[in-house]
Amino acid sequence: MKILVCISHVPDTTSKINFTDGDTKFDTNGVQFVINPNDEFGLTRAMWFKEKQGASVDVVNVGGAETEPTLRKALAIGADTAIRVNTDATDGFSVAKQLAKVVKDGGYDLVIAGRESIDYNGGMVPGMLAAMTDANFVANCIGLEVDGTSAKAVREIDGGKETVSTSLPLVVAGQKGIVEESDLRIPNMRGIMMARKKPLNVVEPVDTTSETTTASFEKPAPKGAVKLVDADNIDELVNLLHNEAKVI
Repeated sequence: MKILVCISHVPDTTSKINFTDGDTKFDTNGVQFVINPNDEFGLTRAMWFKEKQGASVDVVNVGGAETEPTLRKALAIGADTAIRVNTDATDGFSVAKQLAKVVKDGGYDLVIAGRESIDYNGGMVPGMLAAMTDANFVANCIGLEVDGTSAKAVREIDGGKETVSTSLPLVVAGQKGIVEESDLRIPNMRGIMMARKKPLNVVEPVDTTSETTTASFEKPAPKGAVKLVDADNIDELVNLLHNEAKVI
């Protein structure tokens, strides 16, 4: 089984976010980038298939040379080969189109992508990728088993979960649950050293156009001032909740 894991290069959630050019561009200065958490869950599940079923695991990213350290980390975790499509990830449609070319050229049986990236939260790429490659698709995947050319997946739905059976080729949009946080792997020194020798192939992009553009970014409003009330002063607390906060 050939598996391709899609890797997004995203800011660490602890990074301080700023914008430039009149709030139209993300400022990358001083920002630490990591593997998108939803993609990391998927990569860990792919490693399970590699170890238990002998699958080969490639990882792919659409982005510039600055994303290669993130791909190297994926290789250190255990992926066999990395592919970088040499173009900026401008919007979901163009990214899906670039990935579709990689999928078709590589003849992959299973593609695991994160449900969404934590920077833009678009949630569009996995579904569009499945449509472009004529593959079956499971969204919000929290469980996955493969037996030959058949697959059984569990997906999260409103108020519960649903188990579905399908066949390969398959694209899944994974999230926490496909593995647990305790299952995630930290690259060890041996993995890091081996990652330096594993192939990282740079491929040129196919012609495409962006279907969406970013008009502007806006930070959330700063938190308001906090009033502290003595634990014994219930009357003042009730007065503030009633007359100022107007919640009672």
